[in-house]
Order: sequence, then structure tokens, then C-alpha cells
Amino acid sequence: MSVKPTLFVLAAGMGSRYGGLKQLDGLGPHGETIMDYSIYDALRAGFGKVVFVIRKDFEKDFREKILSKYEGHIPVEVVFQGLDKLPEGYSVHPDRVKPWGTNHAVLMGADVINEPFAVINADDYYGTDAFRVIAEELARPRDRKGDYCMVGFRVANTMTENGSVSRGVCTVKDGHLADVVERTKIYFDANHDVAFEEDGAEHRLAPETPVSMNFWGFTPDYFDYSKREFCKFLDANPDPLKGEYYIPSAVNTLIHNGEATVKVLDTTSSWFGVTYADDRQGVVDQLARLHADGVYPDKLF
Repeated sequence: MSVKPTLFVLAAGMGSRYGGLKQLDGLGPHGETIMDYSIYDALRAGFGKVVFVIRKDFEKDFREKILSKYEGHIPVEVVFQGLDKLPEGYSVHPDRVKPWGTNHAVLMGADVINEPFAVINADDYYGTDAFRVIAEELARPRDRKGDYCMVGFRVANTMTENGSVSRGVCTVKDGHLADVVERTKIYFDANHDVAFEEDGAEHRLAPETPVSMNFWGFTPDYFDYSKREFCKFLDANPDPLKGEYYIPSAVNTLIHNGEATVKVLDTTSSWFGVTYADDRQGVVDQLARLHADGVYPDKLF
């Protein structure tokens, strides 16, 4: 029997573009949060444990409003992303208020995760199929370090009608990730084709181009690599107040220096999330439809 993978949920973000703690926003027919669907889908796909990384000052709310729901359904643990949680010998600038980004958040799980794990954002809806494909991939035996994976969503399945989005556009060779380039302005053009803007010019993007929605599959050796790369990032003197260390930067480094391979898993799932306040109603409608179609039961937990 293979070890059940762990789901690692990044829930320490502030939700900058859309006011309020969007992780707590009830969008489902019975006030379910987007995260509730992810936990439900993960449980159904065979994940055995959930670890949340949150801010310490959010702990009371989080335990009362969120964790209490999952008790008895799946084992959960909470870890904290703090500004001062830096490797030995490093210190934080006294004026810094922002944490150190997604890959720093991942490092917070090093002491509690000892099995293959998937990383997701708390406020993104990834879909049942996405959890199924990554659970299958994480369950296979591995005989080396750096044998990772990610779910590649087709870019056309991750768009909003209410503005542009930022996506990690992937180059895939022989089923493996060769490169991720963060495109900060992807949108539907006048013909409703997917396009992105770069240096003032508009470029088309094929609708099935895989993009990363921060749904990664790692094994625990990733923590060691990450810590090493985070130290290098700090040594390079990033902006002491705003510099952030993201998962794609670390992954790109490991791919380019030959220490890791990342299998790109295709999914038919459509991503959705509330990037803009105007997206909210569309998400409410989509979730209601999924319940009506029987994808989810009336009550998740």
C-alpha cells in the first residue's frame, strides 16, 4: 500500500486585489468556501492529511471557522508563515510587513510533512479531475530525488471576463516542464482569443497552452533544495521590504541545473477563482451548477 499524499494549502495570503479575507468568503450554496471544495476533492482522490500554512494572527478565526468543519473527516495540521522565520544567520528588516512569498510558505511545512505532497492556493478552485491526476502521480514509487510534477491547466480554462490575469506560462518538452515564464497580463482580445501583452505589443496564446496555477507535486527532498535556494535568494540582497521568493523560481533553478524533473499533468478541469470582485457572482453560479449536476453532494462536510 503506497503512502497517502498530503495536501499542503497555502492560506497565508492577504487577498490583495479583492478586499477581505477571501479564503473565508462563502461562495457555495451553503456558504462553502472555495477551499472546502479542494479539501473534499482531495479526500475523494485519496489524500490522507491536510496541512495549512496561515498567519499566526489569523489562527483563532481559522480554527473556529474552517478547521472545525474538517474534524473527523481528515487529519489536519496548521503551520505558520512568519516574517522572522528565516534560516539561521539571516534577519528581517524592521520595516518589513509582507511575508517572503509562496516558496517561503512551502518551507514552513518541512517539520510536519514526510510523504509526497501537493501544494495548492487556498483561494483557487482546481476541480475534481486535477486532484485525481496529481494523486495518481504522487502515489507511484520513486527511486530518486527531484522527481516532481505539476498540474498544467489549459490557459483558456483559467481566464476571467473581468480583466487580465497573471499566469505562469509553461514550455513542455516530452511531457516535462522545460520553463515557466510569468506573464502578468493575459486577457481575451477583441475576438475573444487568448492574448498577452509584452513590451506594448499583443501576442496570441494557443487556448490549450499549459499554465501553472500553483498546483505542484513534490517529495520531502524539495524542502532541502528550497532552503538552499532561499538562502541564495537572501544572499543576493532582494528588496528587504517587498522581495518575495516564489515556487516557479525555485523549480526553474532545479530544472535548469539538472536536479529535478517536473512532469506536467494535463487536466480537463477548469480553474476558477475570485481575482476581481466582479468575478464573485460567476463563481457562485458555477458552484451552484456543479452541485446541481451532481459533481458535489448537497453537503460537503
